[in-house]
Amino acid sequence: MGKQAAAEQKNIHPSAELVIDTDRCRAELWDEINGQRTFIGFVGYAEETIGGQPVWLLMHTIVNERFGRQGYARALVTLLLDKLAAEGKKFTSECTYIDHYLTRYPEYRKHQALLA
Repeated sequence: MGKQAAAEQKNIHPSAELVIDTDRCRAELWDEINGQRTFIGFVGYAEETIGGQPVWLLMHTIVNERFGRQGYARALVTLLLDKLAAEGKKFTSECTYIDHYLTRYPEYRKHQALLA
C-alpha cells in the first residue's frame, strides 16, 4: 500500500497514457482533456549499447507549454521509468529535468546504467 501511495503522488494524472513511438524515438504522454485525447509531451530517446548492454539514452523532456507546471512532466517521466524498470531495461540521461527528478525519486537510480 505504501508503495502504491508513493506512485500516486508522483503521477497526479491517473488517466495519462504513455505511448512509445519507436519510429520517432520518443515516449509520448497523452491525456483526456475536455473529453478529447490530447498530446501532452514527450521524452526523446536513443537506444544505445553501453558496456555490452542495451540502454535507453533519455535526451530531453518536452511538455506543451499549455500544460506546463501541472505535473505532466513528472507523470511522463514516472510512467516511462516505471515501464523501463518493469521491462528490465537500463537507462541513462542527458536531460536536466530527468536528472533533477532522480534526486527527488532516487529509487529509479538502480535502473540507471553507469557510464564507463
